[in-house]
Amino acid sequence: MNRMIRLLPIAAFAACAPASQVGTEVPQPASANVNRLTADVRTLASDAFLGRAPATRGEELTVSYIRDRLEAAGVQPGGPNGSWFQEVPLLQADIVGTPTLAFTVGGAPRPVTQGEEVAIRASMHDVERVDLRDAPLVFLGYGIKAPERNWDDFKGEDLRGKVGLVLVNDPDFETGQGDFGGKAMTYYGRWTYKYEEGARQGLAGVLVVHETAPASYGWATVKNSNTSTMFDVVRENPAAVHPLVEGWVQRDVAAELLRAAGEDFDALKRRAQTRDFRPVPLRNVTFSASFPVRQKTIRSKNVIGRVQGSTYPNETILYGAHWDHLGVGTPDARGDSIYNGAVDNATGTAAVIELGRMFAAGPRPQRSVVFAFWTAEEKGLLGSEYYADNPIYPLETTVAGVNIDALSPTGPARDALIVGYGQSELEDRVKAILAGSSRTITPDPSPEAGYFFRSDHFPMAKRGVPMLYMDSGSDLLTGGTAAGSAADEAYRRDAYHQPADEYDPAKWNMMGIAQDVNVLFQLGNQLANSRDWPNYRQGSEFRPVRERSAAARAR
Repeated sequence: MNRMIRLLPIAAFAACAPASQVGTEVPQPASANVNRLTADVRTLASDAFLGRAPATRGEELTVSYIRDRLEAAGVQPGGPNGSWFQEVPLLQADIVGTPTLAFTVGGAPRPVTQGEEVAIRASMHDVERVDLRDAPLVFLGYGIKAPERNWDDFKGEDLRGKVGLVLVNDPDFETGQGDFGGKAMTYYGRWTYKYEEGARQGLAGVLVVHETAPASYGWATVKNSNTSTMFDVVRENPAAVHPLVEGWVQRDVAAELLRAAGEDFDALKRRAQTRDFRPVPLRNVTFSASFPVRQKTIRSKNVIGRVQGSTYPNETILYGAHWDHLGVGTPDARGDSIYNGAVDNATGTAAVIELGRMFAAGPRPQRSVVFAFWTAEEKGLLGSEYYADNPIYPLETTVAGVNIDALSPTGPARDALIVGYGQSELEDRVKAILAGSSRTITPDPSPEAGYFFRSDHFPMAKRGVPMLYMDSGSDLLTGGTAAGSAADEAYRRDAYHQPADEYDPAKWNMMGIAQDVNVLFQLGNQLANSRDWPNYRQGSEFRPVRERSAAARAR
């Protein structure tokens, strides 16, 4: 879904030598093959795969392609009852036609345009139509209720039937210090949390105010991600986690509404950064939304492959990547409507396929290794969430997992990036492996963006499985960190969640991706041929969860 990608014109492809084996005598199969990785990315990101959206022809092509490549490599089916697929029931919802959306300011209508001024999501409630009329608007600061931090933006106000205007990220983002870990985003800063808490507070709607810096992406990303088909796991009571209306609003529109109510946006933001903040009703400002909703329950698929362990087959190493992207949507300025998702996440999908090949070709590991390809990550980590809630292989005896999401096609780097650095002991193993090829770890330089909560390792992490999210490094052999930073900025601005995220043989160099795949192979190979059970570090919120299941791992 995300990450810091460097798209620079670097030399073309060549085989990548394996990183040195560190701390183990386990024999290794051949290293990652650049040509195979390239072929898989090129195919998965081609127009023929239609942007790989769930519940489309693109899904059929994608999951069949992954299955066929794994089967050809000698990987065995890892799904239920000897199948390749774990079915994932999803609620699919679309807004039919153009929604009618408007604020009313002092009795005068102020219409807003879907996709330009607001981005309203198809409702996840069990409704055929949304008709929200003149709901009072209330500014709710960051929309957080965190008793353990003595923080409550709601202060017991009756918010039933109202629409909340909330800021994105945490109260600490602007100042870099406070009760929420400074610049590093907590889960309270994620827009998903803000919708969930809004539902718990009884709000009829939640509108997140978009600002590029605290969101960590521009409006194009918000528009493309929120005005297309929506998905959720099937829930018995969707109103428990979803307000009727969920969406985003441009910062300037929000500031205009606040001025009309006699308030100042910047002043209210400063007030919202204190625990004394109280909800601010916007006098004479309401919101109305009217649109039909088409809903149906569909079944998407996680693809699961497995290399069974020779000695401890019931203990599992898990590799995962999401196969989905945004499908076909609004055309860009070039008229291109296919969101190919080459970096995000054909690269990760190709990497996990290659890891399957490497394990299947080599000596059989003592522990089992599972290769998972998740659906509907772009719709809220839904495929991995479903697996974590319905694991095929018990999470208690899943030794560790690796998430691969959006690797950089910019050639080799002197470092590797660890997202959520400081969480688990897996980082120590990666550090030793990298040292064998004179590479280093770079901690996530943008913890305020909350990337740790935005990819498919998170559903397993919050259930206690030690998970590593390693991304390609930023200190490129060609151009150093200046080149890496420039390319990251260019990707997020010009390609992330846009049709421009395409495979380009003139600009891409897959050698660095092969380099990273070798590191991740060595990590899994070490763990798969050991009796080690890595854990989260002391102080991690996930360590107590892991330790509650310690008896399942006792030998």
